[in-house]
Amino acid sequence: MFDSKMLLVILAIALIIFGTKRLRSIGSDLGAAVKGFKSAMSEGETEEKAKQLKQDADFDPNLAARESAARDSEVKVPPKTNA
Repeated sequence: MFDSKMLLVILAIALIIFGTKRLRSIGSDLGAAVKGFKSAMSEGETEEKAKQLKQDADFDPNLAARESAARDSEVKVPPKTNA
């Protein structure tokens, strides 16, 4: 659909219209948006896995006991404070 000449013309026009500084900020903003979208998607997958584990635990009482024992065995370290 697009060949390399068309892409170069489009990039040259964008450079003329926006300028290098504005084009760089647009690129960084777009990159930050993509990064935020990816992290939100992974958080959603994590929540879905947690819901699935909870449903499985409700179905299998032995699994719930093993998971609660694993959580109890974790060592919790309080956060450091600057005082």
